[in-house]
Amino acid sequence: MHLLKALRPHQWIKNAFVFAALVFSRNLTNADLGVRSLLVFGAFSLVASSIYLVNDVADFERDRVHPKKRLRPIAAGQVSRSAALATAALLGPLGLALGYSLDPAAGVVLTTYGVMNLAYSLWLKHVVLLDVFTIALGFLFRVSAGAFAIGVAISPWLLICTFFIALFLGFCKRRNELESLGDDAAQHRGNLADYSLQFIDKMVAALASMTVMSYALYTIDPRTVAKVGTNALVLTVPLVLFGIFRYLFLVHQRGKGGSPTELVLKDRSLQTVIGLYLLMSIACIYFNVHLELA
Repeated sequence: MHLLKALRPHQWIKNAFVFAALVFSRNLTNADLGVRSLLVFGAFSLVASSIYLVNDVADFERDRVHPKKRLRPIAAGQVSRSAALATAALLGPLGLALGYSLDPAAGVVLTTYGVMNLAYSLWLKHVVLLDVFTIALGFLFRVSAGAFAIGVAISPWLLICTFFIALFLGFCKRRNELESLGDDAAQHRGNLADYSLQFIDKMVAALASMTVMSYALYTIDPRTVAKVGTNALVLTVPLVLFGIFRYLFLVHQRGKGGSPTELVLKDRSLQTVIGLYLLMSIACIYFNVHLELA
């Protein structure tokens, strides 16, 4: 049970980005492509869990002084570092093999994702800015692999929106670490000494605006309308805006944001707005909703 917890299965929710191409290419009802999307989701989950194990072994000493991360199975001594590395050596290749079996391009993306995240665990997470950009690139890889696995073209708008929202979440995470750890922040992660709340707040504000605007432009772009078969996606913009504002509220007023996954799994308002967004998007795309727009 402790080993299963060390795999961080709750973090697999991030891999749901592989389904973006399935939904927005109007293939959600295609059973064969749905299965392929599920398999690439599984492949990313296996590789991601192997990286989490390596990361927790590499951060063993640092995590032991962190108020929350010290409770992780490896930092708490519930799972040995040797067992963690052995499990990672099994899960990583298994996930890569599954990715290549689906599509060579998806396999290459998955391999790049794995190598990049290994570099993140061992080095990049200690480099200011590169740490957050590396996290954001991981979401682009998820979207791209999901598209390759089902053989559909990737919308550049989808990649841009994904990148901005991932950067937004990444900087919110750094803000929470900086604020919650206080004077011990640099001891846990050296590059936190190079950040400041003022600097991060500027980045978060800019990225919040860029995320909403890029998504709004995506919904009204003629190529998007032609591809998804509806011009009604613009109706989902208020939901995206509310979701961003709700997240900012939780970060600034509730001191949260250290784990985007935990926020999504625990905050009812975020769950509601995400659920409404998915329902409205699917309804607009799959029921050919059209608005009379000037």
